[in-house]
Amino acid sequence: MFENLADRLGAIYKRLKGRGVLREVDVDEALREIRVALIEADVSLSAIKPFLESIRRKGIGQEVLKSLTPGHQMVKIVNDELIFLLGGEFKELSLAPRLPTVILLAGLQGAGKTTTAGKLAKKFKDKGKSCLLVPADVSRPAAIEQLNLIGRGLDVEVYQVESQKDPVKICQSAVEAASKKMTHVVILDTAGRLHIDGELMAELRAIKKKVQPHESLFVADAMMGQQAAEVARTFNEAIGIDGVILTKMDGDARGGAALSINSVTGGKPVCFIGTGEKLDALEPFHAERIVSRLLGMGDVMSLIEKAETTYDLEEQAKLEKKIKKNAFTLDDFKDQLKQIQKMGSIQQLIGMIPGANKLKGLTVDERAFVKVEAIINSMTPFERNKHNIVNSSRKRRIASGSGTTVNDVNKLLKQFVQMQKMMKKMSSGKGRGGFDLGSMMGGRGMSPFG
Repeated sequence: MFENLADRLGAIYKRLKGRGVLREVDVDEALREIRVALIEADVSLSAIKPFLESIRRKGIGQEVLKSLTPGHQMVKIVNDELIFLLGGEFKELSLAPRLPTVILLAGLQGAGKTTTAGKLAKKFKDKGKSCLLVPADVSRPAAIEQLNLIGRGLDVEVYQVESQKDPVKICQSAVEAASKKMTHVVILDTAGRLHIDGELMAELRAIKKKVQPHESLFVADAMMGQQAAEVARTFNEAIGIDGVILTKMDGDARGGAALSINSVTGGKPVCFIGTGEKLDALEPFHAERIVSRLLGMGDVMSLIEKAETTYDLEEQAKLEKKIKKNAFTLDDFKDQLKQIQKMGSIQQLIGMIPGANKLKGLTVDERAFVKVEAIINSMTPFERNKHNIVNSSRKRRIASGSGTTVNDVNKLLKQFVQMQKMMKKMSSGKGRGGFDLGSMMGGRGMSPFG
């Protein structure tokens, strides 16, 4: 996400930072380029104008133009204004003082409301909270079945509508049932339309009036760009929303929706972004972290949070001991690859690493993880423990057993040795100079990178 904008801004920032002296004409030139970059990113013009005006006002100030590092000062101004444009501080969904907390999801058909309802339920469940999913889209039977499937997969209760066809009554009775059961969170999956119409808004207003949700969240498809922001504005004016969830952000290279919504809706924040189809692919939207990615500085905090929710602490402690004793084996290597896969898309993880913008030529073939696992599984326990004994004849047998080539086996073993060295270096405290992803994964052309 934001790949195109990050490339354009990166070039502008690099040029600004290199200026020993910054003149007013330099500021104006940079602003023209930033404007073009934002237009190409499909950001709303109503958001671009005040954004650029604020940067210019601050950028031509004497404290910047006469600074010893004017370029860096200018970049900081752009950084701060981008954070403001994206909505500032992260808005956490808070639980109501009395059970249940009711969350209403609204949006157009096809935006991903039902899947998002499941993703939210998983988030709350992971925090130890009980959830009730409510299928209030009676006009689309497939939506009810989809929500039931999601609920069964998560082991989360789905309210059974049976013969009830009134979405307002469904939501009302579901909230009453949740209250009796002391359920923590109720998530209302309301109906959508292919376009905005009066019937949809009247239905949503009636639901809001009856159940008085604690959070009314607009779910939008990020691929719609600034149009998503305009639809969010319409929903906000019609029913009143508290925040926005942007879906399909993993497929959006521009970022126009995220950069427009706060300004267009009069300050409604983006709360979460969907970054994939899996139910754990829902990230809190931290503006400062997003801007950090745009500037090529990575997003270490999000990376750490993903790791903390994925990695088994006991297993990691055991691994650390092995690394210190230089006893890291191919079985351990396979386990680490599995842990990395659990964290999400490898390409997304790369984007969170500081300096990852320098790894432009690095391509990721996530299917190759299957090949790596097959190769290791084709080895005997002794071979996995003592990789140095794997000679030519053993390589031919392993390749045959895993459906790969001897060259694939060689690449894996080379990659493993490199990771061994890196981990030994890091455990000894010598690896503080930075995180070398290329070294860790064996460089370009190495499995699992093509």
